[in-house]
Amino acid sequence: MAYHSAEFDAALATAAGDDLSLNGELRAAFADSVVRLLDLLRRARCDANWEVAADKLHAVAASFHAVELMELADEARLAAPGEPTILRRIDAFADAIA
Repeated sequence: MAYHSAEFDAALATAAGDDLSLNGELRAAFADSVVRLLDLLRRARCDANWEVAADKLHAVAASFHAVELMELADEARLAAPGEPTILRRIDAFADAIA
């Protein structure tokens, strides 16, 4: 899965300006957050925990204008806890963004 989002790139550029090092650090921090929240989704055993993790994932995605991830988080929120298809898609996103 190749990942590219003009909105995400623009958000990073706005936050980091011309500092390529900071841009890389922000991208890495975002990717780490996605991985941590994916882990929360994987460990969720009830609807409430699953929904909270999906909401947090959506919030992180929104803060970086990562529209594709926001849509995945919305799909996750509506899915049953542990839904393997959505977990694989979020995992693929995390791999692509890293």
